[in-house]
Amino acid sequence: MAKRIAKAGNTSQPGRLRIVAGKWRSRLLRIADVPGLRPTSERIRETVFNWLTPRLAGARCLDLFAGTGALGLEALSRGAAETVFVEKSQKAVRTLRDNIAALQSSAATVHNADAMEFLQTARDGKFDIVFLDPPFAADMLGDLCRLLATSPVLASGAWIYLEEDRAKPEVLLPEGWQVIKTRNAGNVRFSLVSVAIAG
Repeated sequence: MAKRIAKAGNTSQPGRLRIVAGKWRSRLLRIADVPGLRPTSERIRETVFNWLTPRLAGARCLDLFAGTGALGLEALSRGAAETVFVEKSQKAVRTLRDNIAALQSSAATVHNADAMEFLQTARDGKFDIVFLDPPFAADMLGDLCRLLATSPVLASGAWIYLEEDRAKPEVLLPEGWQVIKTRNAGNVRFSLVSVAIAG
């Protein structure tokens, strides 16, 4: 995601994104030259994907505010069946598409679109895992969660990864959403949430 503040624990080379594990383990990919664009740190990704392991194999993933694509690419590397990336920055999208081509992945789809508009018009089917990592300064995580809760994109029992500013109060979740895991790293609070919805 294109955060405008640095994240904690990032050990990738400057200007490079490193895949932590899976079939593309240790592959270095380019990061678009967009001010403030930083991948979710390797330390956070390692923790999050340990959490996601029981649900990841064969999952359909949605990476909203994809930015570098760190989360969605890590998911594909570790066995997800498909990832749909949504990113507003054209420059970030070009680099993300180049990285996907370099990985020779046919399981990735990239939409150059606003995340809110995408959710309102989505026709990509249902997703088992959603990575929700909007810019901290936009203060829109609550609105996004409410929109997701009423959209048709979530599979029954979907899991959602949330990343937010640790300095702010925790986001108020929609009814039926339950925090499974949560942790802090530097200025980031990150959580895994389960969604109870009808089939």
